[in-house]
Amino acid sequence: MRVFVTDANDEQPVFRNLPFIVDVPEDTPSGSSVYKVEAVDRDTGSGGSVTYYLQNYHETKFSIDRHSGVLRIKPGETLDYEKSRTHFVTVVAKDGGGAYKGKNQVMTSSATMTINVIDAQDTPPIFVGTPYFGYVYEVSVPATEVGSEGAKLDSSTTIVTIRVVDLNNHPPTFYGEGGPQSKFELTMYEHPPEGEIVRGLKITVNDSDQGANAKFNLRLVGPGNMLRVVPQTALNEAQVTIIVEDSAAIDYERFHFLAFKLLAVEIDTSERFSATADIIIHLLDTNDNIPKFSSEYYIARIPENSPGGSNVVSVTATDPDSGRWGEVKYSIYGSGADLFLIHSTSGIIYTQPWASLDAEVKSKYNFYVKAEDMEGKYSLAEVFVTVLDLNDHPPEFNEDYLEKTMVIGAPVKIEAVDDDAEEPNNIIEYSIMRTDPVNVFDINADTGEIKLKPYIKSLEIVQNITKQKDCKWSVVVQARDRGSPSFSTTAVVKIDITEAVR
Repeated sequence: MRVFVTDANDEQPVFRNLPFIVDVPEDTPSGSSVYKVEAVDRDTGSGGSVTYYLQNYHETKFSIDRHSGVLRIKPGETLDYEKSRTHFVTVVAKDGGGAYKGKNQVMTSSATMTINVIDAQDTPPIFVGTPYFGYVYEVSVPATEVGSEGAKLDSSTTIVTIRVVDLNNHPPTFYGEGGPQSKFELTMYEHPPEGEIVRGLKITVNDSDQGANAKFNLRLVGPGNMLRVVPQTALNEAQVTIIVEDSAAIDYERFHFLAFKLLAVEIDTSERFSATADIIIHLLDTNDNIPKFSSEYYIARIPENSPGGSNVVSVTATDPDSGRWGEVKYSIYGSGADLFLIHSTSGIIYTQPWASLDAEVKSKYNFYVKAEDMEGKYSLAEVFVTVLDLNDHPPEFNEDYLEKTMVIGAPVKIEAVDDDAEEPNNIIEYSIMRTDPVNVFDINADTGEIKLKPYIKSLEIVQNITKQKDCKWSVVVQARDRGSPSFSTTAVVKIDITEAVR
């Protein structure tokens, strides 16, 4: 039987490259593309097609192409850093709908995009309180003491200290070995030890301002809580260190690479200047998985007398590791495995070329199958084999000619034996094939008990029936099994009828 599994619309669209954080200069022309979102639906057909739209479309300055996911500034709209420095846009991904449990189902997912408006030099300085007026008298002299008649008297000097106050005009900046850098990449093996520093990243962050203007937080944004950043707060400059938090989650079988956003955000300033750097970690596989069988046990049935080399059952184990680490070899062992072999790569179990299966000798076998990778990591499953009985034995009486003495009122019993192993092949039905005269005996088809007809209650009645007057009968009895095809055998039963001694 071949079973075809059809897809149901049971998967919702999943956004890629979360979180969505976009920096857009305020002087970007209307209609310009600012980002491309992408969501994937693992269903097939219409259930796997994805379209996009924005929530509260009429209240935002942005639009999205429903097919490509490209986000644009609406025609006629502009961004203004001085009015709004951050916009939040909720993007909805909707599949094309499809059947699920007999009904049409449409599934959606949503994600919020953060759009940071970057200031552009589009506003000149503005003087406050203009116009400005002041005056001095002509031919004025420095301020010196002047006598009552205008004579200059004593004078003095002093030092005036002008303190230059820091202006918050430098955002935090990330640096690599060669200068300012916004993307850092490295390669490492999956499942590094927890608490270990991620090697190969040389990142420095600097804010050239002074005092509170140079204080900032560091934050790492990415999938799960795999990594953390140290320090979390810095002043002026810091060496960035990334430490492993969740070793199990850093799994090559789940992610071939990891993408994080490293954020530096000022703490105590009104401007809250920030910087972003991408950290891309490419993972290398290790042999961290063992082969796993599709079932803990396998049940097989094979007819007896099957020729040597007959297929019994196929077992399957998978190892999600890559390359040769994912290759599986099969073997069998155990006391019940002597008559069987297994193909080391396909997992097909078959009988030995010389094997002869006989349900009457042994009908049950069980043994273990082992799936092992190249480094010796393995798992086990148990195989149970039942040898199916064929109807290959006819019923047999102990002798072809039987002699029985029957006391009137009591039955005599005959018995045949069928050497087949299972029902109905070894179930026997008895019948009387021939007797002379007829209508004298009955036989129980299940037990083989022969008795006189109910009306024969004395030896006198028997003597009146038989011609020989000797009260002896030859009865031909058949034993037939219930197998398919059915086998039978016959025997002659010599019955001598007597009365009970009083």
